[in-house]
Amino acid sequence: MSVLRFTRIAVSTACLMAVVSCQQQSSQRAADRVLKNGQIYTLDATQPWAEAVAITEGRYVFIGPDEGVNDYVGVSTEVINLEGKMAMPGINDAHVHPMDGAIKDLFECNFPFIASPKDIADAVAKCVDENPNAQWIRGGQWGSDFFVDHAIDNPRTWLDRVSGEKAVILSDDSLHNAWLNSKALELIGINKETPNPPGVEIVKHSLSGELTGLVLEGFGYLRALVPPPDKREYDAAARHVCATANAVGITGIKDASASTTQVEEFITLDNRSALTVHFAGALETPYGVRETPLDVAELIQQRERLISEHVDTNFVKIFTDGVPTAARTAAMLKEYTLDNMGQIATKGQLHIGESQLTRDVIALDAAGFTVKIHTAGDRSVRVALNAIAAARDANGASGLRHELAHAGFVDAADIPRFQTLNAVADLSPYLWYPSPIIDSVISAVGRPRGAQYWPINSLLLSGAPVLAGSDWPAAAANISPWGAIEAMISRKNPYGDYPGALWPQEAINLQQSLQIFTLQNARAMKIDDKSGSIELGKLADLIVLNHNLFTIPTSEIGDTQVLRTLFAGKTVHLIEE
Repeated sequence: MSVLRFTRIAVSTACLMAVVSCQQQSSQRAADRVLKNGQIYTLDATQPWAEAVAITEGRYVFIGPDEGVNDYVGVSTEVINLEGKMAMPGINDAHVHPMDGAIKDLFECNFPFIASPKDIADAVAKCVDENPNAQWIRGGQWGSDFFVDHAIDNPRTWLDRVSGEKAVILSDDSLHNAWLNSKALELIGINKETPNPPGVEIVKHSLSGELTGLVLEGFGYLRALVPPPDKREYDAAARHVCATANAVGITGIKDASASTTQVEEFITLDNRSALTVHFAGALETPYGVRETPLDVAELIQQRERLISEHVDTNFVKIFTDGVPTAARTAAMLKEYTLDNMGQIATKGQLHIGESQLTRDVIALDAAGFTVKIHTAGDRSVRVALNAIAAARDANGASGLRHELAHAGFVDAADIPRFQTLNAVADLSPYLWYPSPIIDSVISAVGRPRGAQYWPINSLLLSGAPVLAGSDWPAAAANISPWGAIEAMISRKNPYGDYPGALWPQEAINLQQSLQIFTLQNARAMKIDDKSGSIELGKLADLIVLNHNLFTIPTSEIGDTQVLRTLFAGKTVHLIEE
């Protein structure tokens, strides 16, 4: 073979190899965004930690070591150096009232749950002065034991003295009970001859029979009478929800009782590519005592209409009882304690009889809805589990995981039934520590039973599926999950306001709590196939934290700051350092 021919073959082979190499490199498309040099907790059991991820079109295309991600860096790739910081999947809040919380933040007259009479008087007087053209002043939230701790002979006339000519309605920390002044009662047509609506108590003075301005379990009743927020307020509130959620690391929310008006606002944002959370909406149903069946056909029509890329309304909410605070309206298996106000013995009340609840759950299960059932008392928990069992018998294993919201009091005999029925315990770790509302619960339910609240460890050991939610703005001052995650582990007040711990035997560990707030809550929202963990092909819903949760004391978890939030691969919150 001539030297010339050999040279030509060698050159041709080299060129061919170069072409193949170029083709291989070009097939590896450069990522849109790369995050590297981090401690990335994935929630993927096959690869719990990584140093780097690459994201293309909003999804993970690489998860692994720093050296591996370099192949995904191109000229236009945004490279984010995590500088050793911890990253993890975005948080999902699977039980929240987002629009109510945003309206409260932006437009209502607010004071803390621990507000004194002077604090409330000052706040209301200030709001009246600052809103001269407003007819109504909405606000709150007074503590459940406010009228137990403070001797106010007539709350209505007390409120009249600081409200001027404005109509004032103030909710309590549970959002189940309200306090109104005389003007508000006049405008909505309540007087001392007004009969109590089913399941609602318009409280009257024990001696004079005069209206006190207190309405217990009046949530749905008053909501239909008091003017709602206007379109401008709802528009602003929807945007506020996204910004507030993203700032604390939340990339998914499940509205626990969503009106069509509220869902429409999130769909509008989604259609504008401005929705920066996954939104699941449990369609609202009538609140309060009900003897008629739900209109499932109407709910199906709402579900078909209220949908967009990031909005899902395959869920329905049913309220079965009230709250186990001083109001004593949650349905319990045993009697509440008696207070000093001449109260008669009570076990609370079911809003919906067991037979009607059973018919509703069977019908909704057959229609493909996941049902979120408000069950604050252990009797309502049992009744709801019975209804789910009946649905399994009637419809077979539908695969739908119906949820028992606020299942804080659960009889020991009912704990194994969650796993058997594939029913989800919808828990509220924002309440798992000593606080004013817990004081009210323990006082009303009595010791030791009242302090045996939220048996999460027992539920997990039994194999029960669980989820966690803030219930904001009820009981939770804000939507941030970090104090709740700390409380799941410590069962102590994460803000140092109260000493002691609430049933510390039911504490769980950090890994369990993070899995609940990410992957398990994603499953409750039916997005676990695309979010909730950092896995190839899933959406890049990711947050970067100011410290590694696994290397700091538990007592510092509540102080966690979210430096960056990605939703579907795009930065939607950023704190510049």
